[in-house]
Amino acid sequence: MGSFLPEMICFCEAGKVYGFMAKQRRPLVSHIFTADPSAHVFNDKIYIYPSHDIPHDAEDNDNGDEYRMEDYHVLSLDNLDAECVDNGEALHMKNIPWVSKQMWAPDVAYKNGTYYLYFPARDKDGIFRIGVATSSSPVGPFDPEPDYIQGTYSIDPASFVDDDGRAYLYYGGLWGGQLDKWTKGFFDEKAGQLEGDLDPTRDAIGPMFCELADDMKSLKGEPRHLQILDEEGNPIKEGDEDRRYFEGPWMHKFNGKYYLSYSTGTTHYLVYAESDKPEGPFKYKGRLMEPVLGWTTHHSIVEYHGEWYLFYHDCELSNGINHRRNVKFTKLDIAPDGTIKKIIPYED
Repeated sequence: MGSFLPEMICFCEAGKVYGFMAKQRRPLVSHIFTADPSAHVFNDKIYIYPSHDIPHDAEDNDNGDEYRMEDYHVLSLDNLDAECVDNGEALHMKNIPWVSKQMWAPDVAYKNGTYYLYFPARDKDGIFRIGVATSSSPVGPFDPEPDYIQGTYSIDPASFVDDDGRAYLYYGGLWGGQLDKWTKGFFDEKAGQLEGDLDPTRDAIGPMFCELADDMKSLKGEPRHLQILDEEGNPIKEGDEDRRYFEGPWMHKFNGKYYLSYSTGTTHYLVYAESDKPEGPFKYKGRLMEPVLGWTTHHSIVEYHGEWYLFYHDCELSNGINHRRNVKFTKLDIAPDGTIKKIIPYED
């Protein structure tokens, strides 16, 4: 598991500038553990919405009980050469009536003068749902709705506002994220896919997709699974662990095409697929990043001043402790046809 690192690697007050210079492949901050970064550009600044790992000594398990996040901090960069700023606590679970524990990977969308923070957490019955909170500022504080978004379940919400103003939500994660416990149309605690017990002939479960209503706080229609096809146009199978969806969806648009990227989970690759429509189907294109140190791989892709960047996390500072992660970023090379050059972490 590696040696214990305390929560405060360096002592700084929230709101002050500190941490590493925003150099590629270096942690953005080191005074707290951060993971699952969702990066966006608002008003020519980069804002990063990560989860917040809380250190403890419990063992890891496939249910994800080691990830005990309770709140969100918003990080920001005036530019890519600036130092990173922690803008303080933006939302805490104690202020959300329906939440029992585990506020995992969030995301934010901006529309009509309001910032919408989408976040997963377990409800009082232990089922992961997706909630929403609002703010007039990109750094919060965020005011949560009293209940989760009806019709949602599982984890890892990623929002996408298209050029026409229509907004979509992508979400879902297997195992601890519970997506595979809903295959019968209802939550079944005894259901789920186990490693080594996958059916190579059965279509893999894709992430959930739904358009958001105009209020950005509810769904427009019924959510459905996205279909991810292989290079020949056939559905990727659940036994194809190098390419199948596991968690961490992200959507970006490039030259009129839609690109769904995600983590393969057990094999720890970041991969991507392409479509002409935000609802797919998506055709697998390849890997965009090889595995990082640590079990999870969760990312976002953002354009800034005409260049593209990948934000991600790893466990390098904690010597491989899975629930003590740190957010990093690196430049992403995208060819005119949308092909992404694969990143090999830690390579000079």
